[in-house]
Amino acid sequence: MEDRIIYKDLCYKLNGIFFKVHNELGRFAREKQYADLAEDYFKKSGIKYKREFEIEFVGQEKSIGGNRVDFLVENKIIVEFKVKSFISRDNYIQVQRYLQASNLKLGLLINFNQRYIKPRRIINSNAKE
Repeated sequence: MEDRIIYKDLCYKLNGIFFKVHNELGRFAREKQYADLAEDYFKKSGIKYKREFEIEFVGQEKSIGGNRVDFLVENKIIVEFKVKSFISRDNYIQVQRYLQASNLKLGLLINFNQRYIKPRRIINSNAKE
């Protein structure tokens, strides 16, 4: 069963960072504040990432506007931050769309506007690696 968990060690590190960020800022900060602090922790931990960039659909030369990813971590995991009362189906679909466009296997969706955060794993079963 353990072999089936995608990027287990990296996700463990990332989740630790997300919990630190939430503990420091609480649940009423802005999305940019969470992202700024997470970025600081990524740097301190030596985690490679890209922040807020346009994602291109596979097979197209130009990206289609509006597909801006919060973070791409280690060229493996898409991380999307939210600060909402609740995560909607549209938020899951958004991450799934990013995964399909980038042909990546795993996305993490984190809603910081909760008393206790619960990072959600979203898997792209069609990814070819």
